[in-house]
Amino acid sequence: MSELSHRRRLLVLGICCMSLLIVSLDNTVLNVALPAMRRELGASVSGLQWTIDAYTVVLASLLMLAGSTADRIGRRRVFQAGLVLFTLGSLLCSLAPTLEWLVVFRMVQAVGGSMLNPVALSIVANVFTDPRERARAIGVWGGVVGISMAAGPLVGGGLVDAVGWRSIFWLNLPVGLAALLLTARYVPESRAPKPRRVDPVGQLLVIALLGSLTYAIIEAPVAGPASPLILSCAGVAAAALPALVLYEPRRAEPLIDLRFFGSAPFTGATVIAVSAFAALGGFLFVNTLYLQEVRGLSALDAGAWMLPMAAMTFVFAPLSGRLVGSRGPRLPLLLAGVSMAASGVLFAGFEAEASVSLLFTGYVLFGVGFGLVNAPITNTAVSGMPRSQAGVAAAVASTSRQVGQALGVAVIGAVLAAGVRGAADVEGFTAASRPAWWIIAGCGLSILLVGAATTGDWAARTAHRTAARLDTEAADQESASARA
Repeated sequence: MSELSHRRRLLVLGICCMSLLIVSLDNTVLNVALPAMRRELGASVSGLQWTIDAYTVVLASLLMLAGSTADRIGRRRVFQAGLVLFTLGSLLCSLAPTLEWLVVFRMVQAVGGSMLNPVALSIVANVFTDPRERARAIGVWGGVVGISMAAGPLVGGGLVDAVGWRSIFWLNLPVGLAALLLTARYVPESRAPKPRRVDPVGQLLVIALLGSLTYAIIEAPVAGPASPLILSCAGVAAAALPALVLYEPRRAEPLIDLRFFGSAPFTGATVIAVSAFAALGGFLFVNTLYLQEVRGLSALDAGAWMLPMAAMTFVFAPLSGRLVGSRGPRLPLLLAGVSMAASGVLFAGFEAEASVSLLFTGYVLFGVGFGLVNAPITNTAVSGMPRSQAGVAAAVASTSRQVGQALGVAVIGAVLAAGVRGAADVEGFTAASRPAWWIIAGCGLSILLVGAATTGDWAARTAHRTAARLDTEAADQESASARA
């Protein structure tokens, strides 16, 4: 790929950010619409969990396949296919007659979504080759999440109140179509020099692991943890994980290249992504139900209450990108961990729901932490790897996010469902949600500790060794292929 002008690179970044915007908006507006969906479709708490996790589980299962496919057949081509499927899935969701069909159409959305963010991120990583420019570009990328978090609850809340929950899916249609047209005109095609082959066994093991684990967690409060179905799902998950770990290193071109995890920063970024997005998924799920079903707020008013968190994410995401570019990922990760842990402790230990000032403070702290955490995760995941592996590395980072969000909604939703038992008052909900808030605080603590452990000099040396080994092995394979 020839070097692009600065203006063209910024235009490519803007187009890629459009895909992030529709995916992120979809998540935030959906959370605001959950109570309205519950009333119209007669959904239980577990049904609401599935409207979110059906999307995130399918997305997480296919992200690495999409990344390696994009490296093989062309990133722009896969990106365009993702835009088409995501936009079509959004249209179908707006027409869903029942909860079951909504879940199915969310899966269609997810298939398209799996081709968007990780592929767009690998396009950005290949266009912005200078490390400082790339860090700033990724900071802008993180800022789009803040924009979606700020605009999503308000726009979604207004649409739900004025038109109904189906209208939230209409938002994706014009943005998706515009991004599709602009991509065809301005985004250059790129692919890996040596394409990776498909790994069907690895793909099936990933689907079995994530699907069975999520189902067991969500349905356990309803079916009972000792029911045969739940035990069977837990058994499938328990068998799929070691099978995946044992099988993947045996392949020359695995779906998940476990060699990446020889880099301590990459491993740390993966763990931090799971922790941060588990906290986010749980935070949004608990607060949506609390603000609308316990406090009795409208969807628009509930969206307005979430603005402090969204505004802080919007402000601190680009600031985090600049910090990563100038000082590295350590400082923003430590600050993010402290801030998110403090937010969880405020809700769990001081019952922030009972006080407007504490509630506001908890939202601000969480927004600051989440705004700071995205840029170092993303930059660490792609910057230490060979450019030829950018799609796969970005897909692993994106998969970690989706796995975290799916587990956060599943675990925290299950804890909440087991504790609420129909309690619809502030005191009852506060008591039932306290374990959920301690889980969120634990996620913040994980970010702090793992961030401190994987951003020092020793960690940097492991990243350099891993990248050098990957480059050497890739060169050896190319030489062998040429001789053959």
